[in-house]
Amino acid sequence: MTVEQAQSTKVRVARAWYGAIAVVVAIALVIQIVLILTGGQDANSGSNATGPIGTRLVRLFSFFTIQSNLFVLGTSIALMLNVHRDGKVWRVLRMDALLGIIITGLVYETVLARLVDPQGWALVATIGFHYIAPWATLIGWLVFGPRPRIAWRTTLLAFIWPVLWLVYTFLHGAVTGWYPYPFLDVSEIGLTASIVNSLVVLAIGIVLAIILTLIDHRVPSLVRGRGEDARAADAKV
Repeated sequence: MTVEQAQSTKVRVARAWYGAIAVVVAIALVIQIVLILTGGQDANSGSNATGPIGTRLVRLFSFFTIQSNLFVLGTSIALMLNVHRDGKVWRVLRMDALLGIIITGLVYETVLARLVDPQGWALVATIGFHYIAPWATLIGWLVFGPRPRIAWRTTLLAFIWPVLWLVYTFLHGAVTGWYPYPFLDVSEIGLTASIVNSLVVLAIGIVLAIILTLIDHRVPSLVRGRGEDARAADAKV
C-alpha cells in the first residue's frame, strides 16, 4: 500500500467515525425534541416537560448539554463531508464542540447523573448526549484530528460561547426563575454559591482547554492537512 493509499484509507475511516457521531447526536436530539413536544421526560433534568410549547423549547435549547451537542452535530457533519476542513472561524467552532462536549460528559457523570433518572426513550437520548457524544468526539479528535489546528488565540476565542451562555443563564433565570442545572439555581442555593459553582466549572474548562491545546501542538494525528504547514497557519491566526 502506497503512502497516498494509506492516507486515503485513514480519511475514509475518519469520515465514517464523524458521520457515526453525527447520526447518534441527531437521533438523540430528535428523540428529545419529540419528548419535549409531547410532555415526555427531559433527559437533561429528569422531569416531564410542562408549560407552553415555546417555553419548553426555549428551556431545552438553554441547556449547555444541548448546545454542546449541537456544536458536535454541526462539526461532525462538516468533517464527514470534508475531513480537511479548516479556517479561523472553523477552528473556534471545532474547539467549542470539543471542549463543550467534554465538559458536558464530565459534569453529567460527576454531578448530574445521580440527580436524574431517565427512563425509556429519555434514557436513549441521555446515552447519546452524555455518554456516546462526549467520548466518541474526544477519541475521534485524539486519533484522527486533523491536527495541528488550535492556536492559543483559538483557545481564547472558544471561551466566548461558554461565557455568553453563563450570562444568558443568569439573566434568563432572573427573569423567569428557571435555571437549567441545580448547581446554578440561584433560587435554591443563592447567587454566591451559583457564581462560585460557575467559576469552578469555568476553571475546569480552562485547564481542559490548555491540555487540548498542548496535545494539538505536540501530538500528531492520523489525518493531516493537504500539503499545508498547519503550524505556520496556526501562528498566523
